[in-house]
Amino acid sequence: MSKQTYRVCFCFRRRFRLAATEAPPPVKAIFNNYSDNGVMNVDHFHRFLVEVQKQEKASLEDAQAIMHSTAHIFYRRGFNLETFFKYLLGESNSAFDTNRSVHHDMNAPLSHYFIFTGHNSYLTGNQLSSDCSDVPIIQALHKGVRVIELDIWPNSTRDDVHVLHGGTLTTPVELLKCLKSIKQHAFTASEYPVVITLEDHLTTDLQAKVAKMVHDTFGDMLFTPDTEVLPEFPSPETLKRRIMISTKPPKEYEYLKSQETKASGNTSQKENDEAWGGEIPSFKSRSAEFKDDLEEDDGEEDDQADSAPAYKNLIAIHAGKGKGGLDNWLTVDPDKVRRLSLSEQELEKAAKTHGPQIVRFTQRNILRVYPKGIRFDSSNYNPLVGWMHGAQMVAFNMQALAIQGLKSF
Repeated sequence: MSKQTYRVCFCFRRRFRLAATEAPPPVKAIFNNYSDNGVMNVDHFHRFLVEVQKQEKASLEDAQAIMHSTAHIFYRRGFNLETFFKYLLGESNSAFDTNRSVHHDMNAPLSHYFIFTGHNSYLTGNQLSSDCSDVPIIQALHKGVRVIELDIWPNSTRDDVHVLHGGTLTTPVELLKCLKSIKQHAFTASEYPVVITLEDHLTTDLQAKVAKMVHDTFGDMLFTPDTEVLPEFPSPETLKRRIMISTKPPKEYEYLKSQETKASGNTSQKENDEAWGGEIPSFKSRSAEFKDDLEEDDGEEDDQADSAPAYKNLIAIHAGKGKGGLDNWLTVDPDKVRRLSLSEQELEKAAKTHGPQIVRFTQRNILRVYPKGIRFDSSNYNPLVGWMHGAQMVAFNMQALAIQGLKSF
C-alpha cells in the first residue's frame, strides 16, 4: 500500500493511503494456471516464461534471478498474486528483448527495414560551435547506429579533407581519423552493415583522395556494386560486416559528362543546388568556384575526369532529388533504386499531399529524413511521421538523444 501526503490550509499535512491496484481477471487466470495453492514457485514461473512469454532460452537460474529482484524478501520462495502482478508491470518484464537477439527475417532488401540513423554524427554538442570528433561516432556505433553522416570539406590549404559542419564555428576533425574509428567500432553492437552518408563539398582532386582513403581503410569490408546503379538493394544478411557509401554522384563528373553531350549550358542554378544538396546554402558560391576551376584549368581536365569516376564507383546507394518537385522526386524506377533525403518540414508537407506516393517510393527505395536546420541545440523531432510513411533512415541528433530503446537492426 503506497501513501501520498497533501498540504491542507497551508498549515497541516494529511497522509492518505492508496489502495493497491487489483490484478485484472486475465492476470488472475494466468496466475491460477501457473501456481499451486496461491504460490507460483520457480518451476511454475519458468514454465510461464517459456510458454506464455515465449522466452524459450530462459533458464531456471534466470527465473530465480527475476523472482529475487522483484519479490519481497518474505516471498522469495515464490510469487503470490500481488508480487506476480508487480512483476508484470515492473522493469524486469521489459517490452523489449534485453538480449537484443535478431528474430526477424533479414533476407529481404535493405529498403524493407528501419535503420538506426545518426545526423551530423561527428558533432560533440550543438550544431553551431561544438567540436567535431570521432568520439561521438564511436559512441553512436556502440549504441547500434547503422548510418553515420559525415560532411566533408577541403581544409584551409585545400590539400586534405576535413569533417565539419560547414558555415559554422565548429572545429574540424580529419576524415581519415573518422574512417579508421568507423572501421574499428562498426560491428561492436551489430554485424549488420554500416552506411556512411557523405555530404560532399570537394573538388575532384580531393574526391580522388577520398576514394583512396576509403579503399585503403576498409579494403574488402567495402561494398561496391558490380553495376553503376543497383536494380535492388541487397539484404542485411548478405551485407553483414560490410561498409556502404551513400552520396550524390560527383558534380564535376556530371558536369564533364554533360560537356561531352553539349548539354551543360542548360544547367540552372536550382539544378546545381539540388545536385549538391540544399542543407548548407553557403556552398552555392563554392560550387560555382569549382566549376570555374574546371573551365579554366584545361591542362588537368583529363586527370579530373579520371578521378571523379573513381570516387563515383564508391557509391553503393545513390542519393539525390533530381529535377522538378515531389512528383519527380518520388518517381519509382523499376530498373534502379536510390536514396532520397527530405528535411522534417519537407516530409510534413509532402505527407499531406503525397502520402501514398511516399509509401510507394519506400517500398523499393530508401527515404532519409533529417532535422530542420534551426535545431541549433541538436534537439530532435517526432520520428513517427517518417516511420508511418515507411522512411527507413529517420536521422537523429545523437548528441542530445535521450530516447531509450530506439533501435533498428
